[in-house]
Amino acid sequence: MFGGFSHSVIGASHETSGLVCQDHSAFEVNEHYSIAVIADGHGSKKYFRSHIGSQFAVEAALETVRRFYMEPERFEENFPANHKLILKNIEKQIIANWNARVQRDLEQNPVKLNEMKQFSKEEFQQIPPESYYGTTLVAAISGKGFQFGVQIGDGSLVAIFEDGTPVMPMNYDESAPANMTASMCNSNAASMFNSFFTQHEKVIAMFASTDGLYTSFSNEDDFLDYHLIITSQLDNLEAFEKSIRKNLEKRSHFGTEDDISLACICDRTLLSETAPMLKQKVADLKATAAERKAKRLAALKNE
Repeated sequence: MFGGFSHSVIGASHETSGLVCQDHSAFEVNEHYSIAVIADGHGSKKYFRSHIGSQFAVEAALETVRRFYMEPERFEENFPANHKLILKNIEKQIIANWNARVQRDLEQNPVKLNEMKQFSKEEFQQIPPESYYGTTLVAAISGKGFQFGVQIGDGSLVAIFEDGTPVMPMNYDESAPANMTASMCNSNAASMFNSFFTQHEKVIAMFASTDGLYTSFSNEDDFLDYHLIITSQLDNLEAFEKSIRKNLEKRSHFGTEDDISLACICDRTLLSETAPMLKQKVADLKATAAERKAKRLAALKNE
């Protein structure tokens, strides 16, 4: 049985400056698959509708996966053997779906004078309309017997495998020319995705997050340890949800000050089976952290 959650919190810097939250997140669970999606609208002024673009990106990913699962048994049979081709098709469909939403919004809500006033006439004419909505996207999907994910732009996807090991299966690597952001709004966006597929290892949980979460940590190891810790608390998902939003708000206000989104999907049966092991791993983490802290303090005293 699948479970999950999603939260987006506005960054402290955005609250101070009066900007809206440019992140969006969602999750969806049914008997055949679960999906966690996040999107992070770009911050530069030419992306002035990026908060809408991030919502469209999440909606486009959810709708695309639903379409591919319209005949679930057939999809589950074909996907493992043809996952490279099918993943490319999923990426193309997400981009097409997103662009359709952007075009519809432009028709229904033409650009207003207050949106144009920050540009000169020449500057505004040089901005492609899709760029108004520029955003990143990360989606994690767990099906029956396999997991996969897609990503364009920055952000992170973390998988917690059956042995309790947290892994980032997609190294963020912008497949874009120098000085160009990998984005849903690029004309060659479909070629800028990273993806992953795994079939032979069970996954307890997968998390998708915007870069505001990653940059709130001092290093990647701490970031991965954080995901192991919160996975150990998912066996009581309903109670956990009450605390995770507060934690994300704290990480924004006292860390990155950026918007933060975190979406999760988990295998609740596997989670129950591995709960003692996960809690032991977290206890070991805390012991190791305490040892490191003691060594640092001792070193400072000896200086």
